[in-house]
Amino acid sequence: MIHEFKTYRAAPGKIAALIKRFEQTTMPIFARLGIEVLHCWTSTAEPDAFFYMVRFASAEAGKDAWAAFGADAEWKAAKAASETEGPLLASQTTVYLQPTAFSPFSS
Repeated sequence: MIHEFKTYRAAPGKIAALIKRFEQTTMPIFARLGIEVLHCWTSTAEPDAFFYMVRFASAEAGKDAWAAFGADAEWKAAKAASETEGPLLASQTTVYLQPTAFSPFSS
């Protein structure tokens, strides 16, 4: 099992729109494509950041899922429609995590 911890940094003044798009558009597309979202977070210490974690059966499964997401017509249309006044996302990072054998959630 591979986990990806993602951090999205919103463009100035765009965090609410970024989170709304993720909730209303991205999450349903992820579900359709088999991208399993484990949890989403915000932080008062980083008000322009949005964090989430997904997991895949393997690194290859993750690579394939992200390729399908990037090519998805519904995603492309929704992204374009939500960014008529500029991009919502300023930057993003991904940390790839593998559970240890002793982790309570190792499966």
